[in-house]
Amino acid sequence: MPPKVVVARHTPTVSEATLINEYKIDEKCSSKGAESVHFDIAKEIDVEAQTQRKPKLFASTRYAILTLYRRLFTLVFCANVAMFVYIMSTEQKLLALVNATAANLLACGLARQPLVVNAIFVIVCSMPRSAPLLLRRIAAKVYHYGGVHSGCGVAALVWYVGFVGVMSHQYWKPSADGSDIGISAAPVALAYVILVLLLAIIVVSHPAFRMKRHDYFELTHRFSGWLVVALFVALLIVFSRNASQSTGQPLGTFIIELPAFWFLMLTVAAIIQPWLFLRKVAVRAEPLSTHATRLHFDHAITTFGKGIQLAKHPLRDWHGFATFPDPTPAGVHGNPSFSSLVSKAGDWTAETIQNPPTHLWKRGVLIYGFAYAMRVFRRVIVVTTGSGIGPCLSFLGDDNRPALRVLWQTRAPQKTYGDRIMHLVHKMDSAPIILDTNKCGRMDMVPIILQQIKDFQAEAVCVISNPVLTARIVYELECRGTPAFGPIFDS
Repeated sequence: MPPKVVVARHTPTVSEATLINEYKIDEKCSSKGAESVHFDIAKEIDVEAQTQRKPKLFASTRYAILTLYRRLFTLVFCANVAMFVYIMSTEQKLLALVNATAANLLACGLARQPLVVNAIFVIVCSMPRSAPLLLRRIAAKVYHYGGVHSGCGVAALVWYVGFVGVMSHQYWKPSADGSDIGISAAPVALAYVILVLLLAIIVVSHPAFRMKRHDYFELTHRFSGWLVVALFVALLIVFSRNASQSTGQPLGTFIIELPAFWFLMLTVAAIIQPWLFLRKVAVRAEPLSTHATRLHFDHAITTFGKGIQLAKHPLRDWHGFATFPDPTPAGVHGNPSFSSLVSKAGDWTAETIQNPPTHLWKRGVLIYGFAYAMRVFRRVIVVTTGSGIGPCLSFLGDDNRPALRVLWQTRAPQKTYGDRIMHLVHKMDSAPIILDTNKCGRMDMVPIILQQIKDFQAEAVCVISNPVLTARIVYELECRGTPAFGPIFDS
């Protein structure tokens, strides 16, 4: 006889919602007080029948290898490589190479620019819920836009290597007929410095390095990126001076007519814009436990799916957090306020919990994140663990949000997050399924999710957990044909 799981939900109260395995009640839960909880809803799930469903054909290739992020990267990169091969196999014009490099740097920067990201989310996720599910499923993958960012970044390196190679060749072996643009030692030396910086940026951007040394990645990525753009502008001026002298054009005219110049100016503007909104803002910390704290802000108004970038020093590491509106004005003089949930996950968060700040730095505008893509669906299963409930609470910022069923597995939710957070969870879903791992241990959530998809008639599943568990659950659901979405390392 296959094992069965009892999905049991208490009549909606804040502190007692839970889910337990019927075979573990006597062994693990009764000694911890679970027998005192009364349940009035129970549904049986055939775990074996759920987990033995055959995955779709080529599922591992489609959902594990050829993700949309990688497909976007491949499309952008291969298109650039095709053009690069054509240019290098024909005239090898320096101007074409420098223009293509600058164009890719601009596209790379714009793909991460907060205003552009917000525009992408608003446009793509404006698709009505009456549209076919297939189209909405594609639109909800909008958070994979990072594939364009990385694709253009690596393509910029390819174009730049070609530029440096051709320029070096013209410097060391100028053509006998004098048709080459006159190249001096200064631009060649500057070009190699930029090349080293570009290589460093790409190396530290590799997911393996990025996950293990995120602070080093961020600092190297930011400051080296700024330096590359600044040095590229200087290189362009020096290069243009040599080129204008060989062509007889005034320097100013040559630069203004050069597309690379305008590409770089737009790149500079895209970099500067968020820092124009750099502010030190007041924050009210609400300690929840030794594991979590809630930060309240009132310098802006948040909406569904938006996040904030925070730092204790503007030139050090920045950390992104999802935001959700406070149910009642909690700012100074009753101003509207919003919150971010901070859970212990590293040195920065641990220090924030232990020594609650009174002020923090913020930059740019509040930016749309992964959760905003879920607004294209009518009914969504929200699956999360631990502090992943924080980003899920951003659903509260939209009165027109999808109907939600919350499945939350965490340790001592009442003790760790307190009554107010639990109350907000119940505002998302009046009868959430909450798994207290202190009472019943960790459980495989996939069979429960599959049962809830059927019972709740959900169109999609939103998974917010640690990267490993998120990827596993999303993969297992997509293999079975269920639209499932979860943040990726570059979202």
